[in-house]
Amino acid sequence: MTLTEAPALVDDLDAAVRALDDFLERHPQPLVLTGAGCSTDSGIPDYRDHDGGWKRRRPVQFADFMASARMRRRYWARSMRGYPVMAGARPNATHRWLAAREEADGLALLVTQNVDGLHRRAGSRTLIDLHGSIHDVICMECGTRSDRQSLQQRLLELNPDHAEVAAEIAPDGDADIDDTALEEFALPDCERCGGLLKPDVVFFGESVPRDRVDRTRAVLSRADGLLVLGSSLMVFSGFRFCRDAAAAGLPMLAVNLGRTRADTMLEQRLAVPCGALFERLEGWGN
Repeated sequence: MTLTEAPALVDDLDAAVRALDDFLERHPQPLVLTGAGCSTDSGIPDYRDHDGGWKRRRPVQFADFMASARMRRRYWARSMRGYPVMAGARPNATHRWLAAREEADGLALLVTQNVDGLHRRAGSRTLIDLHGSIHDVICMECGTRSDRQSLQQRLLELNPDHAEVAAEIAPDGDADIDDTALEEFALPDCERCGGLLKPDVVFFGESVPRDRVDRTRAVLSRADGLLVLGSSLMVFSGFRFCRDAAAAGLPMLAVNLGRTRADTMLEQRLAVPCGALFERLEGWGN
């Protein structure tokens, strides 16, 4: 397949099971890259529609968060309402299948763009959290790390009236709320130095730490394929590894309902839900 051709598209679940099983038979040590589509069956919304466009307003940008107290109020007010969904989410069949395959020595590495921590909860350990974890908080002044659940309690104590503000749950522990409710929202500071607190995740517009990219590339160079699960790859931080794999001639397969940024590089795209596919595969081929 040339890089200008569309991939073979499989949208039948039975055929997708066979196609993935065949890919793993031929490439038993793939690097796996996961995205938001792996966690939708755990109750966490995703960002993109079938064409790769935004379903909602763009998330907070890193530069805006750092520069604007109003933007930080917007982020933390929404996070106060949305984080309980992330905290209460449980691994689904996709997470469990990947953990079982790792246990059977059937993965080169698991790299996730998700910040929900569900791969770790499922038991995955050979894992790089490319974008960090929503369950951790970092002070941007002194570097102190703290627990997001503890911060949740502080947010609620500082802003008891906001606990009942109407909210619609959004991706990655976010929530859609009326911005007019933000003016009186109280921001917690670092308990050690009084500095600015940020979730320990890579925001849109922020760079992925270099060591995570380098470690992923080192393993990708030894893997025998690249398997993308539940990602449109519209964000460069994940797409770069598809570009690397294509340059190295590595076979690539994606499981994603909608189009991906790497479609012209793929051997196949299985246009089926990750959850339904891995419910079929759980216990088979691990």
